[in-house]
Amino acid sequence: MANIKGLKIRIKSTKGTFKITKAMKLVSAAKLNKAQMKILGMRPYATELEQTVRTVSALNKDYSSVYFKENPANKQSIVLVISSDKGLCGSYNSAVTKATRRLAKEKTDENLKFFFIGKKTRDLVHKEVNAGKIYKFAKADATFEEVRKVADELSTLFTTGEVGKVYVLYNSFQSAIAFETKLKQLLPLVVTDEEKEQLAAKFPYDYKYEPSAGSILDTLVPEVFVTSIYTAVLDAVASEHGARMSAMENASKNCKEMIRKLSLKMNKLRQAKITTELAEVVSGAESLNG
Repeated sequence: MANIKGLKIRIKSTKGTFKITKAMKLVSAAKLNKAQMKILGMRPYATELEQTVRTVSALNKDYSSVYFKENPANKQSIVLVISSDKGLCGSYNSAVTKATRRLAKEKTDENLKFFFIGKKTRDLVHKEVNAGKIYKFAKADATFEEVRKVADELSTLFTTGEVGKVYVLYNSFQSAIAFETKLKQLLPLVVTDEEKEQLAAKFPYDYKYEPSAGSILDTLVPEVFVTSIYTAVLDAVASEHGARMSAMENASKNCKEMIRKLSLKMNKLRQAKITTELAEVVSGAESLNG
């Protein structure tokens, strides 16, 4: 009887867990839909903006900007790592954490300092790497203006010469069930000689700019940096919701399977108990009939 009672308690507990995981899956699915629309709407703009800056800067050979300036002697670099504040999202945070540790071991030629958006990866690696500031936002989904403040702080560190490079490490959204961990160099913006030649061959025209190519680029180049970080944040948010939805779906399936197995085991024990009791009744009746 004790075993049956214990199984009933486990089944009840598992059913409670199933309700929670199912609800979390539905919430994540709703959030994923909103986040997916944001990132899919932002990517074309960000890609076109960056490509426009690359093209105009390549066609105007006399243009120079501090955002394009490389300083090989400066080995100080910042890596902005984007993870989540909450768990229960499968391999989402572990993928970023592994990439952070791997990066710290591989890039020994640079003095990396890690800044963080989201506390999960920071909590895991802050004793292993040179951990810096963690950025927090009013809500889980950062606004463009909040991201701009982060970008302004990082760009200032670069333009003043305090650091030589700025990277971002994040999970890029691929689909509701897949993401890719990416490391992207944001500063300095690099347009190789080969790329310049390809763009010059692709656009052999004499463009006229108003007011001028330099003033246009001076406005757009900082926006490319801000937009790149904001796009990475949107990518990370969509990936997080997709990973959590998938994890809760798997957890719900596991709960169902656990309930099925426990119910089967309980029924077998109950059946065995009933069979034993019937055998005792029959044996008692036969003994009375002597």
